[in-house]
Amino acid sequence: MKRLLPVTLLLLLLIAASTSGLWQQYQRFLRTPLQIGATEVVLNVAPGTSIRSVVTDLEQRGVTYSDWHWRLLSRLQPVTIRAGEYALEPGMLPAHLMQLLASGKVINYRFTIVEGWSLKQLLTALGRDSVVKHTLNTMAELEGLAGLPVVNPEGWFLPETYVFVRGDSDLQILRRAYGDMQQALAMAWAGRDTGLPYETEEEMLIMASIIEKETSLESERADIAGVFVRRLINHWRLETDPTVIYGMGESYQGNIRRQDLKKDTPYNTYTRRGLPPTPIALPGMASLLAAAHPAAGEAMFFVANGEGGHTFSSTLKAHNKAVRLLIKHNKDKSTEPGK
Repeated sequence: MKRLLPVTLLLLLLIAASTSGLWQQYQRFLRTPLQIGATEVVLNVAPGTSIRSVVTDLEQRGVTYSDWHWRLLSRLQPVTIRAGEYALEPGMLPAHLMQLLASGKVINYRFTIVEGWSLKQLLTALGRDSVVKHTLNTMAELEGLAGLPVVNPEGWFLPETYVFVRGDSDLQILRRAYGDMQQALAMAWAGRDTGLPYETEEEMLIMASIIEKETSLESERADIAGVFVRRLINHWRLETDPTVIYGMGESYQGNIRRQDLKKDTPYNTYTRRGLPPTPIALPGMASLLAAAHPAAGEAMFFVANGEGGHTFSSTLKAHNKAVRLLIKHNKDKSTEPGK
């Protein structure tokens, strides 16, 4: 028995030394960053994925090794992995990866709906986005949006930048944009000036879409709204080119001819009085507010000034003079050297 004691003690010492050595190895593992180069590594984690599967994936990509260190870490620091797409950055430690997978802080992407886009342009841009999940093929499929005007949903999506994650669909983004437009329109409608010639929120949305297409200058929006509001009140035709262009559809090739202004369509405000039947574009918040708060004044006409803005006139005589100045400006510009 006395002879066995030194042997047992020796074995215990060896086990202790071995355990100490393994623990030191584990501590070095915890302090050693993952093998990520100068750029981040994107990790896509499917629902139900285990940490073992994650480590195996990373091993195949040369980021780490699948061994007992990871098994020990997952037992000492157990986490519930949340599905999604994660960005692993240079310098990340093993424990940081575990924390990231548990946090759900997935990669965010952005999709911007541009002010003045048509619905067709919006759907085309969504279709070209390489991250968005594509589910829509035709405009008719927008019927899935509760309360959306099915006949023509033009104008009913608020231009903004929308944050989304991989796996989100085009329909989800449209549903958010539609909800935001409903809220923005309701807010503008509730605070609108009195005496405006709109009977419904949609009519104000139609006006905002026309304002959006008429100018890119925020400083002019209220003035243009004032012109159109006074025309409606006085039962004048709006005579705005963007509505004619929208009514022309695919036949529009970049310019409007006299015969186009005479050809009657529901959107030709040269041949018909009042507002067109639907919006003609996606108006931003600034145009909604301009439609709700048009500038006061006497101007009944406006024309481009050749410098990116417009000249406003209260009489036809003054307007015709402004038109002549524009024609002269364009002619002089076309004869400049290098033109």
